[in-house]
Amino acid sequence: MKRLLASALILTGVMAAQVSAADPKLKALFIAQAAYNEQSVREMTDTFEKQNPGISVDLEFVPYEGLHDKIVLGQGSGDGYDAVLFDVIWPAEFAQNNILVDVTDRITSEMQKGVLPGAWSTAEYKGHRYGMPWVLDTKYLFYNKDMLAKAGFKAPPKTWDELMTQAKAIKDKGIVEHPLVWSWSQAEAVICDYGTLLSAYGGKFLDDDGKPVFQNGGGLKALDYMAASIKDGTTNPNSREYLEEDVRRVFQDGEAAFALNWTYMFNLANDPKQSKVAGKVGVVAAPGVDGVSTASAINGSMGLGITKTSKHPEETWKYITFMTSQATQDQYAKLSLPIWASSYDDPAVVGGQEEMVAAAKVGLPLLFPRPAAVKYQELSLLLQVAIQKALFDQASPSDALTEAASSYQP
Repeated sequence: MKRLLASALILTGVMAAQVSAADPKLKALFIAQAAYNEQSVREMTDTFEKQNPGISVDLEFVPYEGLHDKIVLGQGSGDGYDAVLFDVIWPAEFAQNNILVDVTDRITSEMQKGVLPGAWSTAEYKGHRYGMPWVLDTKYLFYNKDMLAKAGFKAPPKTWDELMTQAKAIKDKGIVEHPLVWSWSQAEAVICDYGTLLSAYGGKFLDDDGKPVFQNGGGLKALDYMAASIKDGTTNPNSREYLEEDVRRVFQDGEAAFALNWTYMFNLANDPKQSKVAGKVGVVAAPGVDGVSTASAINGSMGLGITKTSKHPEETWKYITFMTSQATQDQYAKLSLPIWASSYDDPAVVGGQEEMVAAAKVGLPLLFPRPAAVKYQELSLLLQVAIQKALFDQASPSDALTEAASSYQP
């Protein structure tokens, strides 16, 4: 009897393993964002499941601020994720700590040739690739065409100095009290805005040895610019507490003439169902600095990768390649512009957002990286605190950045 029971248990285990192998259920982690929003990710995933019977995907969405820790904690829980969305700033840490699978050998020649060259930096570290780029993005300058016209300007600014000139004129004419709005809350958002300016002024976060240099040159000029705009009232002081969605809300309510934000804002701010300024929204690449740069752009891209703890890496890669495929991305191009070069010549992709695509063609080739540092999270937090100190006038920009630089140990 015992022998029969043992045989039955073994057979049951084998059958369960076969079912598990035949019908894997993947766990995928995304953020609740406004580019590929939750609804669109669910639609994409439903299509994938219909095309791949037997593979199901359990989706989880978290705020961006919780994504990094969710990925890390999931590795040690024994019940982690298969596919994860990761920020461009994390491959160094995740590679060093054995969190993501190296997929360099899985990249086909079609992928290599078809994806925009700058997009690959999203998933790279030391010559290896740890996923596929998915959200290709940078921050752009959005402007209210009517407000500029009322102030007597025929074109948006091409330099940051010109932007300040236009903002002051708009304020002085009483068109809007605070012409500028930014996402300067103590979060990664403020690093992206600061990095955009830093790149325009020709600065760097770290030198070739990984030591801070943001406290000098372009890095200091960038924070000087930010702090000065708070003091003269051109920047909405609430920007110091805003994230990107706050910026969109203020801008599309007609309470700002200029805003720095991601691609997704263009179509939403031009939607008459939710925006008071629909049809009046213009967009260009973020400005440059005379004699230094013609435009500026921070790399705000994100990728999809396989975790080291995944029990179904083959099926997970199939899911990732579907989500990042040109067909899928082209279908949702109004939410986020594709990573595929030829998509930008497709009328179905470009139609209705010609202005956004034109700005992307200027900005995307200029993507400025945040440091590929294993201790990036520590560096970012130090900079966030320093920037906030300067913006709240608790320290001079020079003192705030110098303190942050001296506290960072590579």
